Amino acid sequence: MSERLPKIAITLGDPAGVGGEVILKALADPEVRSSAEFVVLGDRAGIDAAEKSTGVQFDALGVRFIDCAELPAGEAVRYGELRAEYGKAAVRYVHDATLMCLNNEADAMVTAPLNKEAVTLNGMQFSGHTEYIAELCGVKGSRMLLAGVKLSVVHVSTHISLRNACNLDTKRIIETIELGNEAMKLLGKARPRIAVCGLNPHAGEHGLFGAEDEEFIKPAVEACRERGIECEGPVAPDTIFYKAVHQGTHDLIVAMYHDQGHIPMKLLDFEATVNTSLGIPIIRTSVDHGTAFDIAGKNIASDANMKAAIRMAVTMAHHRLLRSVTA
Repeated sequence: MSERLPKIAITLGDPAGVGGEVILKALADPEVRSSAEFVVLGDRAGIDAAEKSTGVQFDALGVRFIDCAELPAGEAVRYGELRAEYGKAAVRYVHDATLMCLNNEADAMVTAPLNKEAVTLNGMQFSGHTEYIAELCGVKGSRMLLAGVKLSVVHVSTHISLRNACNLDTKRIIETIELGNEAMKLLGKARPRIAVCGLNPHAGEHGLFGAEDEEFIKPAVEACRERGIECEGPVAPDTIFYKAVHQGTHDLIVAMYHDQGHIPMKLLDFEATVNTSLGIPIIRTSVDHGTAFDIAGKNIASDANMKAAIRMAVTMAHHRLLRSVTA
């Protein structure tokens, strides 16, 4: 591991959601808190609300706090309410944490959930954390990785229509495989074993169920194999997840579109699956659940996924720091 603890920035997410609660509960765990130097970005009103619901006193944790001062002073947070000012505040936290990482003031960032609808109430076009952070980083080719204990999945496309997701591009598939391969190395896999899903049932059955698998996916796999990446495909999507998990055949699966990867991963282990952004110059992980307005403020939201996201950010930051030391 590196000689120093990594510095991790954590964003509060939508103040009306469960972000503050799961952050406080996660950082209250001595094992988590001692793994890195943490700084939480948000509004003091969001922290105050989370303290009341969880009973965890933030100042007692010894964690640095940056008050972004987006919300009106002295006004209590209203849990579970969809409000434009909360959406605006949540984006501000992400913006500032991203700049911290870009300016080497933090080694990684972890994001609590925000509400896309609350953000768009401000007139802002917003499709998700991954795309917004990529824009701030000046990157267009970002990808989403779902990483779990037993398996990880990287997506060729995510937040677009299924009709558009079927318009495959060999170059994009190659880039996705390469990004996934590099991410798995940061997670400690020296030579990741990768399976690339087909688009069609049975990976097209040699053209019987569609030509996309042979025309776009197979050439991408062959190109990556020539570059020394251990990958195979196109493979049948309906069987590869079972083989990877129960037979241990692969470390990473490349999914062609959002639900092809998300459904099996969330079914496999929802609480331990972490959302990670690839193709950007910084490390960013996130919980893989939403704001949970229906239970916010009731202190029943599990912090398991937040802990998993923090641990993954710490692990990836450690490996990147170690590379910089040995380079």
